[in-house]
Amino acid sequence: MKAIVQQRYGAAPTVLQVGEVATPAAGPGDVLVRVHAAAVNAADWHIMRGDPWIARLAAPEVFGRRGPKRPIRGRDIAGVVEAVGSGVERFTPGDEVFGDLGDVGGGFAEFAVAPSTSLAAKPVNLSFAEAAAVPLAGSTALYGLRDLAGVRPGQRVLINGASGGVGTFAVQIAAAIGAEVTGVCRTRNVDLVSSLGAHEVIDYTTTDFAALGRHWDVIFDLTGRRRLADCRRALTPTGTLLLAGGGIFEGGSLLGPMAIQVQGRLLARSARPQRLLPLQIRPRAAYLDALRDLIESGAVRPVIERTYPLDAAAEAVNHLEQEHARAKLVLTVR
Repeated sequence: MKAIVQQRYGAAPTVLQVGEVATPAAGPGDVLVRVHAAAVNAADWHIMRGDPWIARLAAPEVFGRRGPKRPIRGRDIAGVVEAVGSGVERFTPGDEVFGDLGDVGGGFAEFAVAPSTSLAAKPVNLSFAEAAAVPLAGSTALYGLRDLAGVRPGQRVLINGASGGVGTFAVQIAAAIGAEVTGVCRTRNVDLVSSLGAHEVIDYTTTDFAALGRHWDVIFDLTGRRRLADCRRALTPTGTLLLAGGGIFEGGSLLGPMAIQVQGRLLARSARPQRLLPLQIRPRAAYLDALRDLIESGAVRPVIERTYPLDAAAEAVNHLEQEHARAKLVLTVR
């Protein structure tokens, strides 16, 4: 099968190569998916570059000394079930599915194997490209707002990084819950964020939300670039700060966007009654099922900046890691 293969750490144009590899087989509990589309995430370029350096020590099952343990990037996929392994009862060949393969990746290929527990039936009102844009970004937004922060109707929620992959879902999910949503983004994305349901949009190139003297019940920081003190100053005394974000490549780093999460963990106890919650998520079909309901009801829709053919994967990843991509980038495989 055709796949985008990586053997060593480095920049996308030099390490992501089109190649032919053996088609994987579905083991017990697994599903073999004929991939129609795969989304690009910040996690892909972090693993591709082995950046930040601390990640190589923290996740040895993913990071090797000179390159990732697995040669094919790509977490988010949408496609058609080709075969199922023993013990799989939720899916049969021919089913249209979408899901998150986790850090092991494998989505930038014509076929991918996934645990059945990380897949769900594709929303009927989405194309494969649109469905591929949902799993990791949508699940992160849903888990952070609904499960960790426990956002309630009427609460004031600020999404910093509202025009990014997770941010576009977070604005819609918070609005669907009934929160009063403030989005923070750059000038060119103000209209987009407003169209997704934000009650107010702050252009960070002209206005610093942390210097306004206002307070929000929940702040979802998806940039990883604001100081904790700035975010906490804009929280209510009992507010919740969600810490996530993949950032853009800045020449290599020790901690990268993980720095703000480490600080959050260290200060969490002393910050009470404010809550500082670093966000880590594992693939779960339950998140996908909930997202499918929101999408099919019309409350949430994926936003795609651009699609690329599989052969142009290096170009897509390079764009994501070097620029502030607007919403999602997706590879079309078939």
